[in-house]
Amino acid sequence: MAARSVEIDRECAALLVVDMQPDFMPGGALAVAEGDRIVAPIARLVESCRFRIIAATQDWHPRGHVSFASSHPGRKPLDVIELYGHPQTLWPDHCVQGTAGAELCRDISWNHAQVIIRKATESDCDSYSAFRNNWNSRGERPPTGLGGYLKERGVREVFICGLARDFCVAWSAEDAVAAGFRAYVIWDLTRPVDPSSDDAVRDGLLRSGVAIVSAGELA
Repeated sequence: MAARSVEIDRECAALLVVDMQPDFMPGGALAVAEGDRIVAPIARLVESCRFRIIAATQDWHPRGHVSFASSHPGRKPLDVIELYGHPQTLWPDHCVQGTAGAELCRDISWNHAQVIIRKATESDCDSYSAFRNNWNSRGERPPTGLGGYLKERGVREVFICGLARDFCVAWSAEDAVAAGFRAYVIWDLTRPVDPSSDDAVRDGLLRSGVAIVSAGELA
């Protein structure tokens, strides 16, 4: 049986590269296991000219961000608290504005990107998704502006890769569908914070209407 092939309509498809930053690489402040292994294939995909629009996100926290465990005395990284009525995972300080760990990975040619969205820029609100911030004190999830940017350029399909699979990639994919896009997660060009979450993440994405593909299936 022939392998599945996913056709990319270059005129209406965008590639979204999520949080490819040193702090998420092995040795970084919030290291994702094998995060470095997806750098080269993502770099090749960015340079492949398969997509008319390439977007990227950059985690960009101010010091003392509400999502940092260090901002909550007695708490440690990966503790979960309630924040504005919703679960909030606490993280080690990472991707702090202006630090080397917050830079975009230098092995990817960002000159090909038309838009780079900096997220989690407000000290009292986290932001996983490329499309919307997490909930704030007003019970809102304000948009980042990426959805409008893509729609104004005729984008209907978004192919998503990067870090981390179980947080920023998954939230971005689900929000893309909610915003009216057809969303694809390029599974082998992502890596999770928690590998044991893979089955639950996959099931959640599929239930949300997100398609899961591999890099090798992209025609």
